[in-house]
Amino acid sequence: MKRKKVVVLGSNSFSGSHFVNHLLEHTDWDIIGISRSPEYSPLFLPYLYQKERSPRFQFFQLNLNTELPEIMQLLDKEKPAVMVNFAAQGNVQHSWDNPTEWLMTNTIGIANLTFSLKDRKYLRKYIQISTPEIYGLCHNLRENVRIYNPSTPYAVSKVAGDLFLNALFKKFKFPVCFVRSTNFYGPHQQLYRIIPKTIIYLKLGKKLSLHGGGIVKRDFISIYDVVDGIYRVIGRGEVGNVYHFSYRKLIRIRDLVKFMCVKMHRSFEDSVEISNERSDQDSSFSLNSRAKKELGWEPTIDLASGVDGVIKWTRENWDEILKNPLEYIHKA
Repeated sequence: MKRKKVVVLGSNSFSGSHFVNHLLEHTDWDIIGISRSPEYSPLFLPYLYQKERSPRFQFFQLNLNTELPEIMQLLDKEKPAVMVNFAAQGNVQHSWDNPTEWLMTNTIGIANLTFSLKDRKYLRKYIQISTPEIYGLCHNLRENVRIYNPSTPYAVSKVAGDLFLNALFKKFKFPVCFVRSTNFYGPHQQLYRIIPKTIIYLKLGKKLSLHGGGIVKRDFISIYDVVDGIYRVIGRGEVGNVYHFSYRKLIRIRDLVKFMCVKMHRSFEDSVEISNERSDQDSSFSLNSRAKKELGWEPTIDLASGVDGVIKWTRENWDEILKNPLEYIHKA
């Protein structure tokens, strides 16, 4: 009996690499990873920490925007039953610097890829990793709500890509499912993200800048819970549907940082400074979800345990972390 074959597009991303790791640990599937950049250090790719890289995983360095024919040639050769697309220009704030790059990858790149895939009978399910940023300010939105209010080029590009995929589903029954998760975090995350950055700054004794005093609320969910949810969408998700993954507990960024200061025995007042609030920052995300009923999914890792895991990872990889930039560096 043939093993199931899955393509993970954007396998070098934080969530994509954790998903590869999840599949290697919990399935016997063959996995093909595709990313535009070469594989990074194991610091950012959890699946590389395994003693021997599994022969079930193959990696190909291919750029969605410039090497689509090569990607399609690979897909037609391998004939995967499932594709999970994590590939995206993802930084929200920096999407204002050159918005056409975000549109090229998150809209045009996705449209070109999926239009090419629409007649490939071997593809049984395509999962698009979307974002709640497309809703703008949202409170307890359910998956069947079609209210989009993007406020950044990043969010606009993701809305446009999702709408194109929805049109493909309506016209050609393209087997798409959408996943939208609140702020995910965990070991191996990019160092400029709020949770690893706070830990690193506290260890270094550097002051952390709180935009607008850190009053913005966010829902944080462990990456381990997110990839478990995506895995369940492969098996039980209904095509055309959206699936939200959320811990469903909002916390102010200020309170998150204060909580982490307590954990690391640091003074909150001595560890932060207040800066102007970003004008494009939506004030909160809170999502309802059909995932428990339809997928048998619910989050299992609370914030305290999840942050402990990141602190442990930071401590164990401190020397390697110090060799890497702590701020976002854009890659065109």
